[in-house]
Amino acid sequence: MEESSAKGLKQERRKRRRVAQIKMTLICIIGIWLVVSMVICGVLLYKVHVLEEDLKFLLKNFTVSQQIGQIEEDANQTGADTGESAYLNLEAASWAGDTEESYGIAQAVNQEENLAQEGDAHKVYLTFDDGPSGNTHQILDTLDQYGVKATFFVVGKDDDKSRELYKRIVDEGHTLAMHSYSHKYSTLYSSLQSFEEDFSEIQNYLYEVTGEECLFYRFPGGSSNHVSSVDMKELIRYLNERGITYFDWNVASGDAASQKFTPEKLVENVTGDVVKYKTSIVLMHDADAKVSTVKALGPMIEALQGMGAEILPIDESTTVVQHIAAASVDPQ
Repeated sequence: MEESSAKGLKQERRKRRRVAQIKMTLICIIGIWLVVSMVICGVLLYKVHVLEEDLKFLLKNFTVSQQIGQIEEDANQTGADTGESAYLNLEAASWAGDTEESYGIAQAVNQEENLAQEGDAHKVYLTFDDGPSGNTHQILDTLDQYGVKATFFVVGKDDDKSRELYKRIVDEGHTLAMHSYSHKYSTLYSSLQSFEEDFSEIQNYLYEVTGEECLFYRFPGGSSNHVSSVDMKELIRYLNERGITYFDWNVASGDAASQKFTPEKLVENVTGDVVKYKTSIVLMHDADAKVSTVKALGPMIEALQGMGAEILPIDESTTVVQHIAAASVDPQ
């Protein structure tokens, strides 16, 4: 009897241990699942935040040229003084004047003075941001076909194909310029130190690959962006101190805002604005998805040449277009 009772007690204990083990296993599984789910949610939330920032940049960039066009239309209707006042009130257009402190810093053109009058020649600078990409060879082939030189504001890519493209840009007489190494807004604009490190990385890297000392820069999102955690004037001051001239744009093709724009629409966007200015800095993009940009390039060049425009690469003699004038930033 006692032996039977002891066996029953042992079985009960084993049963309880198994139940406890099963419970512990379930608790561990649920705990691991919760941790993994929290990590995944955290990563997704961060990516959504980064995408929201990028979208703000794209929308801002696309609307700048539309705002400028509207201002010019208003100026034609209400007179030059009203137009000038509107330009001064536009956050994306803060233009430089000659000051003693700005000696040695490139002077940004006054937009009012850059408006073309009848008979004025048109100088056009085709610029491509974000490359090199799978489309860069085609862009370069088209430029070569028409005997046209352009400017490439490139980012840092260390694969062999990209290195070959940096060299080809330089070898074929185009202007190689900087557009940051990482092109990650959240890190690039997180602090002055982060910007400095990124700038040094892209400048040194391009010199290492091509032997070309790059002296021109374009801020991702433009100098008038509102996403930077750092006052953009601090970053402009940093470039000024190093003798770097940065360029924004006054003509946008629209390829940054929509993949649905046809090549014909991109050509229309550019030619419709180029006629307004003596000097036009045209914003386009060199990326794998920009198929319409590649298709539009040939017809765009033909249209610009047909209207008598001179197409040039950016150099030290180029009229400087800046949304925030470098010469307006006081040195430390």
